[in-house]
Amino acid sequence: MKRLKCCKAGSILLKIFLVLVCVFGALYLYDFLKPPLGFSQWHTNRTLFIIGAVAVILLCSWVFWAGILLAYICCNQLRLKKRVLGIVLAWVPIANIVMLLDIIRTADEEYRFEKAKYALNASRKNEKLCATKYPLLLVHGVFFRDFKLINYWGRIPKELTENGAVIYYGDHNSASSVAKSAEELRVRIHKIIEETGCERVNIIAHSKGGLDVRYLLSDPAEARLVASVTTINTPHRGCKFADYLFEKTSDKFKNMLAKAYNAAAAKLGDTDPDFLEAVSDLTHEKCVERNALLTDPENVLCQSVGSVQKKPSYGRFPLNLTHRFVKYFDGENDGLVGVDSFEWGSRYQLLMPQGRRGISHGDMVDLNRENIKGFDVREFYVQLVAELKNAGC
Repeated sequence: MKRLKCCKAGSILLKIFLVLVCVFGALYLYDFLKPPLGFSQWHTNRTLFIIGAVAVILLCSWVFWAGILLAYICCNQLRLKKRVLGIVLAWVPIANIVMLLDIIRTADEEYRFEKAKYALNASRKNEKLCATKYPLLLVHGVFFRDFKLINYWGRIPKELTENGAVIYYGDHNSASSVAKSAEELRVRIHKIIEETGCERVNIIAHSKGGLDVRYLLSDPAEARLVASVTTINTPHRGCKFADYLFEKTSDKFKNMLAKAYNAAAAKLGDTDPDFLEAVSDLTHEKCVERNALLTDPENVLCQSVGSVQKKPSYGRFPLNLTHRFVKYFDGENDGLVGVDSFEWGSRYQLLMPQGRRGISHGDMVDLNRENIKGFDVREFYVQLVAELKNAGC
């Protein structure tokens, strides 16, 4: 709440700045046009005029800089683009006022949204909505790792734990074949059960993580250790655009890219990463082959979730750039995965919020930590986990 209060204070100071500019501007203008009002001392005492003008400028400057610094430091929803525009347009008349009003609006909206969320969590604290029978295991997608400083799942884990959830992470490679990732997850699950005595886990897997989990659960012995699986925007039938890229890209370029990625990933913690295997396992061809061999687990609650990115220009980089390319091959999509590839399990939910933006592949794991109008990603996961709890998982 301390950050939010600072964010609100910044907004208030910027509003005061605008009021001061309007009031003093009107008084000085009236004094110049219709003397002698006497406020500015312009017509009677030039020394007092200069002193007064300097005092007004210093006051307005202090209020402005205090407000803008608080807004820039404490307002998380003030995206990089808006911050840069605020600096660039600061010296452009009219545009600077419009930009300042937009910054104030953004800060106010964040304060209201987060304050309401804080109040909601406080009101249901004793309910422990997310206190499932078995702990949660969050499984990331390809090209990411479970870092402590930068959480792949954004603000979601904190929201879940505040509502009673116990969370663990996959801690597997960023880029490996589905089979190898499944083996890493097998070891991880056994370790969690051994350390906690929890008997089973609830898995929530994003993107390729869903493919890794399905491969693991095709073994009945491992499936007995899992109470539920929820895949989030997982390409169960692959990505057709990946087939095209794999076919059209030269082996020389693919190997060069793989070598560079594998070297970087190894330095960041991956054990024997394999860029090419990870990508090839996401192709439509490989997924169809694998699906023919896999069997869905028995006595495990299996469900899937997908989303649609409507207008890419309203989305975030880089999925705002990939949407049209993916659409050519896979139809409606989330910026990476086609809608036809999401569905799996006994229950499927496709998220299509109102408005022009939609929900991207990254939005589903709070990648940009953005409050999206019409879709509260943190509350979505709270309700999802609450349903798992009610199902006895």
